[in-house]
Amino acid sequence: MAILATPAGSYGIPRVLAQGKRVRLRTFTRGDLPHLSKWSDSPFVEKMVASEFIYQYKHIYHRRNDVFLDFLLRDTTQLPALIIPRDREPEEPAGFVRLYQINLIHGFGFLETVVADPHSLRKGWGVEASRLLLAYALDHIGIHRVEAKVFAYNQLSINALRRNGFRQEGVLREACFSDGKFWDILVFGILKEEMEQERKKDEIVLFPPETEKP
Repeated sequence: MAILATPAGSYGIPRVLAQGKRVRLRTFTRGDLPHLSKWSDSPFVEKMVASEFIYQYKHIYHRRNDVFLDFLLRDTTQLPALIIPRDREPEEPAGFVRLYQINLIHGFGFLETVVADPHSLRKGWGVEASRLLLAYALDHIGIHRVEAKVFAYNQLSINALRRNGFRQEGVLREACFSDGKFWDILVFGILKEEMEQERKKDEIVLFPPETEKP
């Protein structure tokens, strides 16, 4: 039976999970929480993603960093990682990607990708970050199926999912409210065999969890 390979150890020490041509994924640290706080106040992030992860940080944990980090450390149903562009100096995250509501028995989870800076769109960072996390989940979690939901007006995210091999599987009709009207939420999915094909598009380096021997 697969064991959820969540990053072990302290949130004071960053650890790289995966690396591609444009970005690397690494664990959250205590020093990264100011970025999460800034993203929590971003109207752009709220409109494009309405992230439950950010909502929890802002409204349930009330930006109490140590309490929120403890929650991350204990939550074995999600795997979050920061998106770090490789061409940025000094290193600064452009957003985050995570698998959440991971069910090891049935081998499925949900994907959320947040590129927080509107000036960082169309660089391919979110597409590659999602592909990296799915490759990591294939090797270290044994994932079989991943779902993603996107607002019907968010064409960039729709295109990104399709570029990563996701297929639209359904529509939640008028399930969100934005700019004075109701919008559909589109449901996408991808299976293990399709993820395996997508990972071949990029040169991906995966780093083993601390619980595994190199």
